[in-house]
Amino acid sequence: MAGRGQLSLPGLAPVAVGPASQLPRVTELGGRLPGGLRMGTSSWSFPGWRGIVYDRAVTASVASRHGLEAYSRHPLLRTVGVDRTFYQSVQAAQLRAYAQQVPADFRFLVKAHEGCTLETYPDHPRYGPRRRQRNPLFLDPSYARDAVVGPFVEGLGARAGVLLFQFSPQSVGALGGVDGFPDRLADFLMALPRGPRYAVELRNAALLTPRYRAALVAADAVHCINIIGGMPDVFSQAQLTDRPDAPLIVRWMLQTRLTYDEARSLYAPFDALAAEDVVSRSAVAQLVRDALEAGREATVIVNNKAEGCAPLSVLKLAEQLAAPLPF
Repeated sequence: MAGRGQLSLPGLAPVAVGPASQLPRVTELGGRLPGGLRMGTSSWSFPGWRGIVYDRAVTASVASRHGLEAYSRHPLLRTVGVDRTFYQSVQAAQLRAYAQQVPADFRFLVKAHEGCTLETYPDHPRYGPRRRQRNPLFLDPSYARDAVVGPFVEGLGARAGVLLFQFSPQSVGALGGVDGFPDRLADFLMALPRGPRYAVELRNAALLTPRYRAALVAADAVHCINIIGGMPDVFSQAQLTDRPDAPLIVRWMLQTRLTYDEARSLYAPFDALAAEDVVSRSAVAQLVRDALEAGREATVIVNNKAEGCAPLSVLKLAEQLAAPLPF
C-alpha cells in the first residue's frame, strides 16, 4: 500500500488525500470509547467534509476512490457503510481494494445487492424494461451466495463486519404477507454460508412481528434498527426484535419528517449540523449504552441526511456516550 495519505489503486495515479487535523479532545474521546463500539457513516465520498474528515478540498470522485484511508484515520470512525453495492453487485477485487486501505480493526457494513430483496422491480426509469416485472432473483440463495456473500467474504476478509439485506418499501402481500414473509426469509438466510454476520433492515413496519424475530433467531441473523420515515421508533424496534446474544446494529438515516431528496436539498454539501435531532441521538445513545453494559457489541452507521453532516453527528453521539450518566 502507498504511504499514509498517499493512496495508489491499480490503474490510478496517486492522489494526496490526508486526514483532517483533529482537536485534542476528539482524539482523546476516540481513545475513551470502548472497543466493542464501532461508529461510522454511510459512504465517505463527500467534498463537504474538508476540515472534518479530509485535510483538503476534493471532488466526490477523488474522495470515493482515494479518501477511505483518510476516513479510517479519524479517531471516531471505526466502520463505514458501503452503499454502492445495493445498486450493483461488485467483485471481490473492489472490496479487497477497500480493505487494503484501512486498519486491521476497521470493519465494513456492506449492503447486499437489491436483487436479493426486491420482489418486483419498482416503476422507476433506472430499471428499464424490468420495471414492474417480477424479480427472479428475489430471495434466491444461490444468487446471493455467488454475487453477494462470496465477494463480501473473499474481498474483505477479517475486515468484513456486517452484510445487510435491506428490504425497501414494497407490497407486503407480494413478500408473502406478515405470516409468510418470515418463513421465506428464514429459508433464504439459512441457505447462505455460515460465518458472516447477516443483518436485515425492513422498511415496512407491518413486517415487524414475533414471527419475523423468530426467523432471525433461527438463522442467527440480526435486525438492523433504523431511523427513517414509516418505521416505529428505535425502542419499539428493539423490543420487537431483541436478541441479547447478538450485536446491536443501528442505522440513523433520516429525520422522519423529510424525504431523502428533501434532506439532500436542505443539507448539501453536508458540512455542518444543519438540523440537530437530539431526540434520535439520545435514543441511539441509550440503545448503545444498554448493549455495551450487557456485553454486546454495537455498530452505528449515520447518514448525512440525519442531521446534515454524519461525521459531526458521530462526534455528538460520542460526546453523549462518554458523558457521565445523570443521577
